[in-house]
Amino acid sequence: METAPLKFAVVGLGHIGKRHAEMIRRQEGCALVAGCDIQSADALGIQDDFAFHGDMDAMLAAHPDLDVVCICSPNGLHAVQALAALEAGHHVIIEKPMALNRVDGEAVLHKALEKGKQVFCVMQNRFSPPSIWLKELVDSGRLGRIHMVQVNCFWNRDDRYYGKIPWKGTLDLDGGTIFTQFSHFIDIVYWLFGDMHRFNARFADFAHGHNTDFEDSGLVTFEFVKGGMGSFQFSTAVAETNFESSLTIIAEHGTVKVGGQYMNEVEYCEVRDYAMPELPPSNPANDYGHYKGSAANHGYVFENVYDTLKGRGKISTNALEGLKVVDIIERMYAAADRGIKTGVKTGSAAVS
Repeated sequence: METAPLKFAVVGLGHIGKRHAEMIRRQEGCALVAGCDIQSADALGIQDDFAFHGDMDAMLAAHPDLDVVCICSPNGLHAVQALAALEAGHHVIIEKPMALNRVDGEAVLHKALEKGKQVFCVMQNRFSPPSIWLKELVDSGRLGRIHMVQVNCFWNRDDRYYGKIPWKGTLDLDGGTIFTQFSHFIDIVYWLFGDMHRFNARFADFAHGHNTDFEDSGLVTFEFVKGGMGSFQFSTAVAETNFESSLTIIAEHGTVKVGGQYMNEVEYCEVRDYAMPELPPSNPANDYGHYKGSAANHGYVFENVYDTLKGRGKISTNALEGLKVVDIIERMYAAADRGIKTGVKTGSAAVS
């Protein structure tokens, strides 16, 4: 017997919102019934295949039978809009980050528990073949004790990027380079190795003083609660184009490096008494179309949402995990002076 499709709405129909809309359309058993944005449908190039609204409250009032609301608005609006959708009785999918501070993230978590609804935090990099392989390798214990973990994220974000999207680069709606560009990689480190503490950090703004309110580069060191130490270096001041996103593990029984622009290629694997298996392609074209990098994995997020809500699977990234990523980033930022008020965006300090 056929069951009624899950009914979805999308809040924020910019680049990411349109991607969510496409993935909903492609996912069997799901239907896109509504969406909203402060821009007009014509300005956004939206086709009339769902009910378009200019206001979230009006959309929620018009569609009380929604199952899931996707929050794809600017970062600083994620928490308040997720709260509104939960209050209306809907499950939510929140694009990264879940919130821009731990207090707001906790409010979303508590509201979901109160209403008995699921919060799916979008961390699609967990679905890439190298990430899945790393998770199995670490969890199996084959690497032994983890000594050191190094994460490098070096990308280009210049006037071509910040000029197109006015809220990007603002402190209240964007939040910072780690939140917007690199929270996926913080999530992967947490997913693989657990919580971190004893942060030391230094931040700088090399190239974005004219178009952002915050740092564009940083160096953060920390220790894992379970043992071992790590470092995270990032920058959006790379000239012309993205360079790499990589993760290197130095462990008791071997060394592994996953690199490429999106941490999508295994570049080195030398582990005692271990033969690395052949992995599937990172971005198979026959799965989710033309998207590159981590974007190609969004479809797996919606597969997981459908399976979870139909009782066929387990949520991949729940509200508590989304909140933990916010907590880690907040502690990273607290470990140094970002120079936001003074304009001198460098500093160093330590924080647990």
